Formats: sequence, C-alpha cells, structure tokens
Amino acid sequence: MHALRTSARAEAHIALLLDRSPSIKHLACIHGLVIKAGLSDHPWLRAKLIALSALSRCGSLAYARSLFDTTAVKTAFLYNTLIRAYSSSVFPIESIHLYNQMCVTGVSSDYLTFPFVLKACGRAEEGHVKKGAEIHCRIVRIGLGCDLFVQNALIFMYSQCGQMEIARKVFDEMTERTVVSWNTLISAYDRCGDFESADQLLCLMPEKNVSSWNALITRYVRMGDIDAAKKVFDEMPQRDAISWNALIAGCISIKNYRDALEIFKMMLRSKIEPTELTIVSILGACAEAGELAIGIDIHDYLKHKELRIDGFVGNALIDMYAKCGDLRMARRVFDEIVMKHVTSWNAMIVSLAVHGHCEEALELFSCMEKENNQVVKPNNVTFLGVLTACSHKGLVKEGQEFFDRMIRVYGIEPDIKHYGCMVDLLSRCGRLRDAYQTIKDMPIRVNSVLWKTLLSACRVHGDVELAKAVFTELVALGQVCDEDYVLMSNIYAEAERWPDVHRLRGGTIGRSILKPAGWSQIELK
Repeated sequence: MHALRTSARAEAHIALLLDRSPSIKHLACIHGLVIKAGLSDHPWLRAKLIALSALSRCGSLAYARSLFDTTAVKTAFLYNTLIRAYSSSVFPIESIHLYNQMCVTGVSSDYLTFPFVLKACGRAEEGHVKKGAEIHCRIVRIGLGCDLFVQNALIFMYSQCGQMEIARKVFDEMTERTVVSWNTLISAYDRCGDFESADQLLCLMPEKNVSSWNALITRYVRMGDIDAAKKVFDEMPQRDAISWNALIAGCISIKNYRDALEIFKMMLRSKIEPTELTIVSILGACAEAGELAIGIDIHDYLKHKELRIDGFVGNALIDMYAKCGDLRMARRVFDEIVMKHVTSWNAMIVSLAVHGHCEEALELFSCMEKENNQVVKPNNVTFLGVLTACSHKGLVKEGQEFFDRMIRVYGIEPDIKHYGCMVDLLSRCGRLRDAYQTIKDMPIRVNSVLWKTLLSACRVHGDVELAKAVFTELVALGQVCDEDYVLMSNIYAEAERWPDVHRLRGGTIGRSILKPAGWSQIELK
C-alpha cells in the first residue's frame, strides 16, 4: 500500500512538472525522473512526454520520435501526435509513412488522424494526390466525409496538389462551412492566379475575419503590388502574426530587405510574437542584406526562448551565417540539428563550396551518402554544390565522376546549372576543347551564359581560334551584348591580330555599342 501511495505521489509530481516544462532540457530531465521512479512504461506519462516533445515550440521532434519508437504499445493518440507534428515540419512525408504503419498494425485512424495526414499529402514534395485520394475514399467509407475539419483538409490537399476542380467540388458539397473553408479555397485560387474566382468567393463570403484580409495581402504580394498590400494592411481592423508575415514576405519578394527588417521591428514593438515563418523570412532578409548583427540577435532570441532550432529555422540560420561570411557558426548550427533534412545538407554543402572550402564540402557529401536514408537522398541541388566545389578546386576527374554518378546512380537529369558547373570546371583547368564539346553535346537548350563562360576562359588561356568559334555561336544565338564585343576585341588585341580588332571595333561603332563604366557601391550606416 505504501509503495502504491509513493508511486501515485511520484506520478502526480511528474505530471505537475510536465505541465510547467518550458524546454527540451527540462523534458529530458523529467524523462530521467520518470525512469528513476519506475514509471517509464506508464502510458499517460509517456504519451504526455511525446506530445510535449513533438508539438511544443520548445520541444524536439527527434526526441519525440525516439520515445515513440521505443514505446511497446502504440495507441492512436501517439500516432496522431506524431502525424500532426510531422505534417507541419520539413518532413511531411513521415506523416504519410506513420499513417501507413498505423494501417498495417491495425491501429484505428479517426477524425483527428485525417486532417493532418491530408495536410502532409498536400505539403510533401511534388504532392501526394494519389495517396490523398486513397485516404479520401477511406474517409467516405468510415463515415467521416461530412466532418468539417476533414473537409477543410481535403480542400487544402487537393488545391495544393493542383486539383482545383476537386477542391471546389468538396467545397460546394459541404452542408456547413466555416470561415476557414472559405479562406482555404480563396487562398488556393489566389495561388493559382485565378483572381476572378477568388473575388467571387470573397463577395459571397458571409463573414470575414483577419485571415480573409491576410489572403488579400498575400494576393497583392504575389502580384508584386506591395503598395496595395500595405494599404490593406494599414486599413485592417485587426492584425495577427500572419498579417505581418505576409507584408514582410512581400518586401523580401521585391528585394526590399531594409523595409522587411523595419516591419519586423515594428512587429516586435506591437508586442506580436514572431512565428517560425517570421523568423525564417527575417533570417532570409538578413542573409541578403548582410545584416549579420540582426541575424545573431535573432539566434540569441531563439536560444533565450529555448525554441527548437531545426527544420526551416535551422536551414535559414545556416544560410544567413554562410551568406554573411561566418561559416564557423553555420557549421555549428548544422551540427546541432538532430534531424537533418536534405535541404539542411544542401545549405551547408553549397555554402562550403561557394566559399572555397571544397574539401570540407566533399567530405560532408560523403557523410550524407553514408546516411543511406531516403529523407536525405542527394538531389539536384546537392550535386550543384558538389560540382561547384570540384570547379573551385580544379578537380576535373572527380567532377566528371560525380556528374556521371548523379545520372547513373541517382537518376537525376542534369539541368543547365549542372552543365554550367562542368563547363566552368573544364574551362578553369584549360580543357577548353572539352568544354566546347560539352556544350555542343548538351541534350537541352544552350543559353548564352555557357558560351560567355567559355569565351572568358579563351582569353585567359589565349585560344583565339576557339574564341572566334564561341563568339560565332553567341552571335547565332542572338544574345551577344556590348561586353562580348569588347571581350572578343581584347582577345584579338592580345594576340596582335590588329585587322580583326579594327574590323570588330568598326562593327561596334556601327551598332552604338559602348563599354559600361565600372562602379562601386558602399553603404553608410
């Protein structure tokens, strides 16, 4: 009896601590107390630990997943918790995997499962409309087809996957609609550029809320009309974090990073708590504007609030530190991310390559391959970073091997940027004929950038005849510009082919071609 009372007191004490737990460090300590008290298999306490770790801004999805994976009896509540958490993360595909596992193990899905797995189907890369349609059939079969939350999720899923007709059909067949139903479809029409349908719905909408106005701001932002977006923002009866996020995103979309940062400061003065999207947007603005100090302040804010730094926020921090030149901090953030998405690896590999840390970039790529995980499978951006590293280091043989492996092992079709890296690599190393042949053999449409890269290399290596052939290709493309005439003229001049210089310069005079003056820019603070 005494043991039972002691266990009950321990359980009550731990439950109280969980209710007050502000961070993942505290959750880990409480988990230790749970184990020490012999309550590690207590279903309610374990479920509470998983829920707090997965869903709290201060939690850790990786920690929640490790607890989930070591739980002997997995209930619908546990599955629903993880599915919900992953649906909003950089790993939405994991929600679908968990749902499949749920079905295989015979755990019943319910009205709390479907909204989030449908959200994951809409958010997953390239969309998972087939899986979403399969889930839709299951929903109808078990009698949840008229559930309001499920219907709103179906509208979101189909619209995200580009199936607007089906999304509209779901909306039209709803017997009851909330403001969320209207806003979801209006936003979907705005996303696909069907403003007429969006306006019709907006006029028919019986009740509008702050989300309705946010949708209007977002529309003007997509259209590039930031003044109209600001006008709606200023006239709104009330604003939330999404209103501020939309305006910040608008300024960033037109590369007005200073205004984005000023709006962020106004947001903080208005006592509006920044969301994850706010942080990601502002870190992006800091990266482009070179505002390392503000970026560091935001990082400190995240640490002070003990908010988790992973997913989109982690990637944004890596990108910000890298673009501001602090690769040491970028690598530290990368190393501290527990669940690394392919975008995290790409951000770090590309950053290292661009800044000339080529060996480190290639070592990191090797580590990525050793992960042998579908979630971190190298993609076209990964190989862009790898080929850039090879180009900057002059590793011709390795670059060719990576290019071949990208196609043969990973089934990635090279695009114009990958070919650009190969042309740059060969050109830097003096293998101009190979670079020329690479361009000629490309199975995709050639652009002027590749020929201009090779033309510049011809000047460096003094290959006049090849330069002449490259210049002819540029003229045939119809994309030759002032600088190309000047460059070709200089190539002839350096080879002392004066008749060719006079002929080309005579042609430039007839075309009114002038070499633009050089200029520099400094920013005073």
